[in-house]
Amino acid sequence: MHTGEWLTRGTVWLALPLFVAGEMVWAGRGEMRAAAFWLNSSGCAAFLAHVACAFHFYHAWSHSAAYADTARRTAELSGWTWGGGLYLNYLFALVWTGGVFWSWTNPIGYLHRPSWLIWSVRAFFWFMILNGTVVFARGPVRWFGLILCLTLAGCWWPRRKRIADTCCG
Repeated sequence: MHTGEWLTRGTVWLALPLFVAGEMVWAGRGEMRAAAFWLNSSGCAAFLAHVACAFHFYHAWSHSAAYADTARRTAELSGWTWGGGLYLNYLFALVWTGGVFWSWTNPIGYLHRPSWLIWSVRAFFWFMILNGTVVFARGPVRWFGLILCLTLAGCWWPRRKRIADTCCG
């Protein structure tokens, strides 16, 4: 594995467990919110580094090259040549970065965000993580991705009816 591949893969495999750890802490005790914010922020920074590494080492900073590669990989799995998943990745980065920015600049507003928004973001993140770590991943690392997805579902599911208790208390 060359340095570019190691950095690109390593940053995403650092980002996602940090996100999951932040969600696990968040699902736990309220006094640990600061740790959850730091874990989530660190995961977001690692994900942005992943995006930068992917564009630098694989796509020569070309959106067209990234789109074509996404379309090729999608075609390999589904038979459908479509690169639109790249835009979902852009949205993922934007939503994650926006959430981190919101949590640090207006923590009270962030803690009081509507439950429909919380669940929409969670569903989108879960979908993206599942696709990135299980559907599009290769080899044994898929099992780690599945563990991440199941862990997220486990830490979110029992708390779904008590979201006001964890967000607004």
